Amino acid sequence: MESITIPGTDLTPSRVGLGTWAIGGWKWGGADDANAVRTIHAALDRGITLIDTAPAYGFGHSEEVVGRALAEYGQRDKVVLATKTALEWQEGSDGVVRNASAARIEKEVEDSLRRLRTEAIDLYQIHWPDPRVPMEETASAMQRLYRDGKIRAIGVSNFSAEQCDAFRRVAPLHSVQPPLNLFERDAERDIIPYARREGLVFLAYGALCRGLLTGKMHADSAFTGDDLRQSDPKFQSPRFTQYLAAVEALTQLARERHDKPVLALAVRWVLDSHPNAIALWGARRPDQVTPLDALDGWSLTASDLRDIDAIIDEHVTDPVGPEFMAPPARED
Repeated sequence: MESITIPGTDLTPSRVGLGTWAIGGWKWGGADDANAVRTIHAALDRGITLIDTAPAYGFGHSEEVVGRALAEYGQRDKVVLATKTALEWQEGSDGVVRNASAARIEKEVEDSLRRLRTEAIDLYQIHWPDPRVPMEETASAMQRLYRDGKIRAIGVSNFSAEQCDAFRRVAPLHSVQPPLNLFERDAERDIIPYARREGLVFLAYGALCRGLLTGKMHADSAFTGDDLRQSDPKFQSPRFTQYLAAVEALTQLARERHDKPVLALAVRWVLDSHPNAIALWGARRPDQVTPLDALDGWSLTASDLRDIDAIIDEHVTDPVGPEFMAPPARED
């Protein structure tokens, strides 16, 4: 497994990280904790050393499962444990709102440390910027946690370059986390060039575009319960047909040129296009991490990259981003 050093730290995680939103159950049709623990162990066995979670993933449940899995597995010192802060929910609520106040951050870090069963969080990230809280307050709270040793590195998620600059006037910043995959590339216009220019690592979330790029979706795929894909515009007609056609063509390219599944091509694209990237791979069953074996020993050529772009341009005539996932700010 390839690895990368997070500048300004002694953290050297794998360039593929395990994303654990689905493990929390919320917005993914429920949780299966035993399977989730086996999934985390399978990922660690295959060389993944970064696990990315958040309190909002199942209202604390994902963190609890990650903490249990690491306690059972051991070797905590070899794992880069990343979680987030600055979203809040009310008991019985089906949603979250942004809250990057110092009080919220200071409460959340203690809750996360307890759920994760760890003495320090390796990478602590502001989940979403909060327009109702001054950036100085948010950054100062993170700086205090960093100074006190409760966190080992500071990151932000879903921030613009301008917001990162404002944050860095108060506190150090080691990483950013934008959405990025073959179908969602808006981050390449702003935050990814910024990260490269400023020497920051970026964690690309949604590398498989909520399952679209696994190659296992089909026209009659159904999403039930609270599955967020019921409200994802990519999974609604007529766009769903366009994206499926693109996946079919990408599958053919991956198979004919590299004898690899389209899933491996999608993750390889993130890694090969951006040397400072970590691709987050969401999984909740052990068999979903098996394709990790197909990532090593090859890379995409310049010709591959051009043809991938041409396929997407041809088939996806009405593209849409991941904006539907953005949580609201708090009301007065």
